Amino acid sequence: MSHFESRPAGAFDFQDILYEKKDWVARITIDRPHAYNAYSTPALRELAMAFQDAAFDDSVAAVVYTGSGTDAFCTGGDVKEYERLYTDRPRDYWKYMQLFRAYLESILRCGKPVIARLNGMAVGGGNESQMACDLALIAEHAWIGQVGTRVGSVAAGGATQWLPILVGDRRAREILYLNERIAPQKALDWGLVNRVVPSVVRDGAFVNGATQEEIEKARRGEDGYGLSLEALDRAVDEVVDKLLDKFAECTRFTKLQVNVWKEMAWNQTIGAAGDWLSVHYTGFEPWEGMRAFVEKRAPRYRHLRELAAAGGSSEFVWGPYRQGCSACGAEGIPTGFSFCGACGAPLDEAHANGGPAAGTAHAGAHPAGGASEGGS
Repeated sequence: MSHFESRPAGAFDFQDILYEKKDWVARITIDRPHAYNAYSTPALRELAMAFQDAAFDDSVAAVVYTGSGTDAFCTGGDVKEYERLYTDRPRDYWKYMQLFRAYLESILRCGKPVIARLNGMAVGGGNESQMACDLALIAEHAWIGQVGTRVGSVAAGGATQWLPILVGDRRAREILYLNERIAPQKALDWGLVNRVVPSVVRDGAFVNGATQEEIEKARRGEDGYGLSLEALDRAVDEVVDKLLDKFAECTRFTKLQVNVWKEMAWNQTIGAAGDWLSVHYTGFEPWEGMRAFVEKRAPRYRHLRELAAAGGSSEFVWGPYRQGCSACGAEGIPTGFSFCGACGAPLDEAHANGGPAAGTAHAGAHPAGGASEGGS
């Protein structure tokens, strides 16, 4: 009896992903179209389990990784979940990062070629996910991008490590600093993907080299335009067929060897990244960036810069915890408070430890007030 007997794909009770094994191919699909295929915390567990199963199954020669629908391959972590759970309990974000690490490593160390079928946008952790794969084919209506510095985070889960390897240092900095969309042809030219495949159709025929205007019409289904992933599926199947006619052990070790630079950059940085990000989740930047995302407004980037330039606090939402209340003895009260949050007594210089003047962040104004100039 082998300890590694394969299980039917249907034996897994997955909720957030779809899993299929057939004709030497395992197909793993993030099935959260309502969230643009952002992975939730439970989804990370399911994805790692599916990739490990595919790795151990001798009837699987290659893995195709994709997302549901035509809007998104994957948009990374669920920012609404981040804002709801991890800004309240930053220590749990460290635990989340361990799941994320296991997920990406399950792709890197699968032992089988993994093909990213980019059926829509690959953003943030979605781009990191497709970079963890061996090959990537992108539909012409899709795009790639990073958003870390725009939402109060850092793309330290693969992008800061692997973009310099894939596209070069200067291009990596442009992607990471500016957070701009990378169109499919540019992604191909820069080495982010292997192939661009037509996906815009008009009156049933594929449009080669669709313009952005045609892509938008296809998304809306106007003027006879629409989206089709048939050509993408054919292209993926062609690559799979070529992989099938190669020796399995040679392919596995080739993958291991080619991964050496990705593994080196990953292993030297991901531990510190998980710790730093979990600590950073106590700060003003993720609080502001993620609340802005959830509230569908522009983050107040320049407001935080103005606070720091004026000698205030851009790290704490209501300023550092330096005040104390002589009425009830409460300590660690933010310098931006005028009244004690424990007993309601007024705070003034006579009984404050440090006082508001020592670093008031908002001069009495609630941080959720009018947004100052900024945005993406």
